Formats: sequence, C-alpha cells, structure tokens
Amino acid sequence: MVLVEFRSLEVFYWVATLRSFGRAAERLYTTQPAVSQRIAALELELGGKLLERTRREALPTAKGKVLLEHADRLLQLRNELLKAVAAPSSFSGLVRLGVSETIAQTWLSDFIERVSKAHPLVTFDIEVDLTVRMRRDLLQHALDLALCVGPISEPGFIDLELQPFEHAFACSPKLGVGPGRLSDEVLERQAFVTYARNTPSYHHLQQLLRERTRKIPRIHVSASIATIIRMAVDGIGICMIPVAVMQAELARNELHLVDPQIDMPPIRFTATCRAAPEDGLMPSLARMAVEVSRSNAARHKTF
Repeated sequence: MVLVEFRSLEVFYWVATLRSFGRAAERLYTTQPAVSQRIAALELELGGKLLERTRREALPTAKGKVLLEHADRLLQLRNELLKAVAAPSSFSGLVRLGVSETIAQTWLSDFIERVSKAHPLVTFDIEVDLTVRMRRDLLQHALDLALCVGPISEPGFIDLELQPFEHAFACSPKLGVGPGRLSDEVLERQAFVTYARNTPSYHHLQQLLRERTRKIPRIHVSASIATIIRMAVDGIGICMIPVAVMQAELARNELHLVDPQIDMPPIRFTATCRAAPEDGLMPSLARMAVEVSRSNAARHKTF
C-alpha cells in the first residue's frame, strides 16, 4: 500500500516548480539534504524516478509531470480545507513582506495590527524598498508578499488593487509662493522634488511640465520620501508626493499646498503574492491589505 505524506508532495511540488533543490529548501525553511531525503523516499515509495538532476536544474520526468499535476490539485484541496475549518491561530510562521515607502509611512502599522489580531502566530520580516527590487524578489521567492506599485502582471501571481494615492504639490513659505494656483511664470522659475527617475510619477511630471512651460523642467529626485519632504521644507523646490505622507509638515505650516494645474494620475499600488496552492495565508493577507487601505482612505479622506 502506497502512503504519501502531504509534506512530501509539498517538497516535490516546490523542487519541480522552482527546478532547484536549494531554492525549494529556502522556500520551505529547511535544508537541502532534508529535501533530497524527502524526494528519494518519495521516489522509492512511488517506484520510479520523479526528477532528472543536472548541474543547474532539477526537471520533472514524465512520471514526475503526472505527479506534479496531481500534487497541485491535492495541495489546493488541502488549502481549501484549512481555510474552511482551521482556526486563525493555525496560521503561523514568518512572512517576508516588501513595502513601498508611501505605504510604510501611512497605513502599514494598521495592517500589521490587523494581521496580528487575525493570525497571532504570524510575524513579519519587513523590507521597505523600490518596486523594481520587490518585483525581482517576488519572482525569486525572496518575498512572500509585496505592497508595491503594480500590477506586476506575471503568470502565477495575484495582484489585488489597493486604494490609490493622489499626488499633491506643496512648498515651503521660504519660496515666497503663496497657496493656491501657480502661474506659468512660477512653474518655469521653481524646481520640483519628487520620486526617483525610474518611476512613472517622475516621467509624468516631466512630460506635463514640458507641455505646460515649453521648457526643460528642473526636477530633483530621491527614492526617500523623508528626503523629498526635507528638501521641500528647506525651500529647494516644490515637492510632489501624496498628502498623506506630509501631514505633519502641513500642520506645522512648514509646507503649504499649491495647485500647479497639472493633471497627474494617481499612484496605483497592489498587494501582490504568488498564487501557491499550498499557501492560503498570502492571498488572505493581500485581501486584508486591500481592506486596510480602503478604511485608511475613508478615515483620513486625504486621497
């Protein structure tokens, strides 16, 4: 009688999917020898080779491809069973979370608190990073969930749209530019401060300013929102970031809002994770992120 454990199927699924014993071990938080032992035992139990090992890859054999198809379905069924009957505390472990700084400075703490109440045994390893690096880390299984500018639109991934952030323009009283609408003359004279050059926000701002002034705009950039705000407070230029991240400076009158009459599209974020059949936690956390982002927007009414 053949008895196959779910853990062995899970190990096989990840080796076959990632085509690597080492990467599967990292994903499952175990050692490569332990993975090899599981695969060897599974091959012995099923009476045939399941993986062809080369110097670079581990590829499923014909028998392995059949098993992979069935393992995928069985792991999905197990996941559905756990979601239906398991208590919240049954989810445990470390979640590697990537976060854009805009979210880190607004509703990330609310999200962590919400998850902690629903899943008290879950902990987070949080990386505040640029979307381009988070996308890479998601694809390489170095992140489990990312709250980033999206979608990444990759096969096998879930992209859930979060509440977008509207852009706002603000400057220091040091610039001598009063609140309200800005004339073309002011736009030509003043510098701007915003996100890094590899972001859609920067390219949209550059294009719209060129169309408005017919000149090459002066735009200072930084990957750090704190640096952007500091430069604006010091009078370096007019900053373009969401209102939600500069509330303190606006309240202290270190910055005031201005209207350059430029129609900037909002910053659209997604909660993105891999749609792995054995893991119902990540899609659940992604849905929580959507709910928290919406409740935060409704509470503050700032974007």
